[in-house]
Amino acid sequence: QVQLVESGGGLVQAGGSLRLSCAASGRTFSNYRMGWFRQAPGKEREFVAGISRIGGNTYYGDFVKGRFTISRDNAKNTVYLQMNSLKPEDTAVYYCAADWSRTHSDVVDDYDYWGQGTQVTVSS
Repeated sequence: QVQLVESGGGLVQAGGSLRLSCAASGRTFSNYRMGWFRQAPGKEREFVAGISRIGGNTYYGDFVKGRFTISRDNAKNTVYLQMNSLKPEDTAVYYCAADWSRTHSDVVDDYDYWGQGTQVTVSS
């Protein structure tokens, strides 16, 4: 089992920045692909960003590419999401997730473990 705990969410004005962190328990963090998803009220959970086990490959949802950057530090068992140029439509609960498979996926059901989420609110 892997436990994931997100932090770094909060209230920010449009155009501002936040950095989310996801701390993972366990000794096999580097075996997992990691991803960030978000869910706004009344909407389905959607893929934000993903990263391969070592960090050499990254993937982004079309709506955030160029503004967000995912990274990981396996020595710290932590994955990050740097969010710049935030927009009100970025407002959502952001979830960290871990995927045991060897292939990238942006599908919610392909991820094995989930954090409890952190709220990001972007005001205009």
